[in-house]
Amino acid sequence: MISKAKLRRQPRRILTMLTTVALTAALLPPATASAQSVDISKWSPEYVRSIAGTEKFDTVGECAKLVPTDYKGRLTYWYVGPNDTAPAIHRRMDDEFWVAWKKAYPNIQTEIQNIGYAALLDKLRTATLGNAAPMVVRLPILGGVEFEAKGYFEKLKPEDVGYSTADFWPEGMKSVTWQGETYGIPTANETMGLIWNADIFKRAGLDAEKPPATWDDLVRYSAQIHDKLGISGYGMVAKQNSGNTPFRFMPQVWAYGGGSLDETSDKPNYKTIMLDSAGTKAALQAAYDMYVRDKSVPVSALTNTQGDNQNPFISGRLAMMIAHPEEYAKMRDLASKATGKDKETADAVVANMRYGLLPSGPARRAVVFGGYNIHILKDEYVDGGIDEKAAKAFVCFSASPEWTTKIAWVSSNPGNLRGFRSEWMKERLATIPFLDITTSMLPSGIPFPVIPESTEIMNSIIPEMLQNVLTKKMTVDAAASDAAAKVKDLVGGGL
Repeated sequence: MISKAKLRRQPRRILTMLTTVALTAALLPPATASAQSVDISKWSPEYVRSIAGTEKFDTVGECAKLVPTDYKGRLTYWYVGPNDTAPAIHRRMDDEFWVAWKKAYPNIQTEIQNIGYAALLDKLRTATLGNAAPMVVRLPILGGVEFEAKGYFEKLKPEDVGYSTADFWPEGMKSVTWQGETYGIPTANETMGLIWNADIFKRAGLDAEKPPATWDDLVRYSAQIHDKLGISGYGMVAKQNSGNTPFRFMPQVWAYGGGSLDETSDKPNYKTIMLDSAGTKAALQAAYDMYVRDKSVPVSALTNTQGDNQNPFISGRLAMMIAHPEEYAKMRDLASKATGKDKETADAVVANMRYGLLPSGPARRAVVFGGYNIHILKDEYVDGGIDEKAAKAFVCFSASPEWTTKIAWVSSNPGNLRGFRSEWMKERLATIPFLDITTSMLPSGIPFPVIPESTEIMNSIIPEMLQNVLTKKMTVDAAASDAAAKVKDLVGGGL
């Protein structure tokens, strides 16, 4: 049962792995009939809809083959769960997960901690130093490699919990592979889309039903909306030390042909710095044009996160922004709480919300391949020691087609590709507007560099580079060169 009681230390067991995984450029047919793969070459909203609901799954039955359901043990687990501002459906699915886990493994006493996104990494850093970490942790995709590089994680691949590597998106597996070793399993694959207000487009003289096809178009649309209507065209996010910034700026950088390192290549070695490349400079120039030249984005972009775009959007003062499919649910929540004239405006905004693919650039269409991965910590760093069977049972349950689909209900995509074939995916597609649009961005997904320094690069160096340009502290060339030098100093001998 779920318990907050203090755990008693049990004999330590070290989880050992016999083989490492070789990533493939495409999803190969699985070795067993139960391990379904999908055809990436056909990936589109139509294809995703065609496979949804074509397979049934028995989560408990599959995991029971690994660890019997009458197993008596204990588990400690940390994750970023829903908070009070999350859509109600997200909170409900989280509650249902814990009920289902308790029912499946009633004799595994489980201590859980739902920790805020901004606090989880620091808390885990402190806990590992003090040998007080949980057995299992679910981390944002950017955070895991830091702990793997320090030796805190056990080697962990899908085969260790009854699945096949072919059950998971290749880019997802790339995000949990460092120096040839796999140290986690994807539980959610996030890709975002471009959201726009069709009524604002129409009043500004733009095609109400078509998003900007390229980033150059987005710059032009933003300026046209601002000049004609006096409101912000695009919800730029440029806050330092905020994950929201690289998730919105890096797709622009990649589209223009730039990068931080060589993360856009099929087989990156993370040895080449791309921040001072022509592509990165083109993206910086586009941001400068919107913020400084055209003044078509919020002046508060320097301190804005995506949450700061929500009120301007629902009040009809912002035309475009980048976000997850759950943004629609959030807008509906905000509209339901509005009153009087504000409610009339908010309802009209919700009715005019549209989703499309992120703009393309001269090099490609790109989006951050984000999400969450689940990891098992080594015995010596765990408070009370590791219960290997309990940890494996929980990872199996969490990485199942069922729960990678349900936990991602409004915000993401199943980490386990078999989830796309499930009845729950069919229900999601039928009930969540625009889900198929953001899902169709997955083939354009690019993971952040899988190196220990990636968090510092993305959350500090990239936003600082952007702010240096937007505040005119540095020219585009100088800011790009400065950022490249900082990365070289940070990574050092790794380059």
